Amino acid sequence: MTDRRQLLKGLALTSAGITAGVWAGPAMALQQPLKNRVRHSVARWTFGDMDIESLCRAVKEIGFSAIDLVGPDDWPVLKKHGIDSAMCNGAELNLTDGWCEPDFHSALIERYTRHIDLVAEAGYRNLVCFSGNKRGMDPQDGLDNAATGLRKILGHAQKRGVVLHMELFNAIDHPDYMADNSTWGVALCRKLQSQNFKLLYDIYHMQVNEGNIIQTIRDNIQYFGHFHTAGVPGRHEIDDSQELNYRAIVNAIHSLNFEGYVAQEFIPTASTQAGRLAALKQAVKICDV
Repeated sequence: MTDRRQLLKGLALTSAGITAGVWAGPAMALQQPLKNRVRHSVARWTFGDMDIESLCRAVKEIGFSAIDLVGPDDWPVLKKHGIDSAMCNGAELNLTDGWCEPDFHSALIERYTRHIDLVAEAGYRNLVCFSGNKRGMDPQDGLDNAATGLRKILGHAQKRGVVLHMELFNAIDHPDYMADNSTWGVALCRKLQSQNFKLLYDIYHMQVNEGNIIQTIRDNIQYFGHFHTAGVPGRHEIDDSQELNYRAIVNAIHSLNFEGYVAQEFIPTASTQAGRLAALKQAVKICDV
């Protein structure tokens, strides 16, 4: 299965040969306006063949106004287009060296303290973080270590109005990742007891690792601040070719008065930019309950 690191490496190698790096035209706006009872977003990296200007124009044409996993360098472009940076990134060391390992705490505390200020000063709210890998560590020790490190920045996050979101990954795409199940993540939330720490519940990852998606969301919505989507198996489109009923899932999320974002993070399979944007439009329509 393809993960962010593999895809981004591939894009870096091929981008020089992609002439569609600029927006090729209208993304075909939905025939009827979005209901927008759910806040829609899309992960930047899954459309990495498009420059940020083109992606901003495309999502506005489809009818929503947020992009996930965007760092400070691109925030001015988002602001120019009236696009929210729905989940900011750039403070992390990487996906494997994270908060469960005390050896990384010093660097992470410095980076996240600085980035919390950047997020707040830009007028944004959400910042992603990662548990990192176990490296033979007992999960309870990892949980205790993560709590110890995160407590050193949560007061600053609260002061600046920023919410940290730890993303849950599956253990196939991200072997050895500590936060590979909702039980561990919820336990960390309960230990921290902070409104400025939530989980980024990735529906694709948690379907691969544990299933029972709707019931897990219902039981733990107070700890989930953000959602990512993708089809299972394969991490591609969320249409009828895969096993998850995304309309039912998003209906469940909406019924719980969730006020955060549902962000598309599937890897489009179409060979053309127009086809990839059509898949994004279809996914947003499925989730627009």
